[in-house]
Amino acid sequence: MDEHVIEAMGKAKIVVKNGKVVEVGEAQIDYCPLFHKYRGIEKLDSESIKENIEFRINDFGMCKPQRNLKMKDFLSFGISETISTLLEEKIVDCAVIVCDGAGTVLIRDPETVQGIGGRISGFISTSPIKEVIMALEENNVLNPETAEINQIEGAKKALEMGFKNIAVTIASPSDANQLRSMESSLERIHIFLFAVHVTGLSQEEARELFEYSDVVTSCASKYIREIGEKKALLKVGESIPIFAATEKGKEFLLRRIEKIGGLKPKKDARSPEPLI
Repeated sequence: MDEHVIEAMGKAKIVVKNGKVVEVGEAQIDYCPLFHKYRGIEKLDSESIKENIEFRINDFGMCKPQRNLKMKDFLSFGISETISTLLEEKIVDCAVIVCDGAGTVLIRDPETVQGIGGRISGFISTSPIKEVIMALEENNVLNPETAEINQIEGAKKALEMGFKNIAVTIASPSDANQLRSMESSLERIHIFLFAVHVTGLSQEEARELFEYSDVVTSCASKYIREIGEKKALLKVGESIPIFAATEKGKEFLLRRIEKIGGLKPKKDARSPEPLI
């Protein structure tokens, strides 16, 4: 079955089957500054969410065999933009991320990281799409038969392939904890954790995720923002801040700032509403 389950645009549950949006759940937030700025969406509701997902399907082939997998920078600052910069500058040699139609994948090309991660939201599950997997090459896909999403196993595969400086996107404190334990048991291996899709985390989950991660995006998370304002070594952005939770995370964000020629002050920055 060709089925893809996404949490996007206010963490609404969306189901795409055979290239069609067949289910749209209720958004948990009403407003996102990114979608307002780039797509003119003033209120997140079932109609605007469905239209946006259909736009992604038609524009770059999300969840379809014709998926366009490469893209230049989209945002000045984002997780995929930061990881792309780290790959470009040879600070990391592999990124373990999630791709529609392939699941957990190992990527070394900066534009592919951006083309995948810069265009999609939180995928809960996805189905294998042969054309996407072939374009990425089967050996770079954790499980070409099932398109499994499993960042722990993806990191293990990266280690088996000989990578030593690995960026991994994670959304769960449990995954972050396991990856930190894995890293501590190995010599001359560095696993850098980038926390994504954090809207709706509990206070304890947010605390744990911040404790284990290097870089944490805030999304519409009330608790990540509260913790980040107190504990972050560096905060970048106003509407949707990204926080450095470690010295390495700070270095990564500063490198991204340097690459884009510095930050421009933003007036009247508006956060997602409500924060949850």
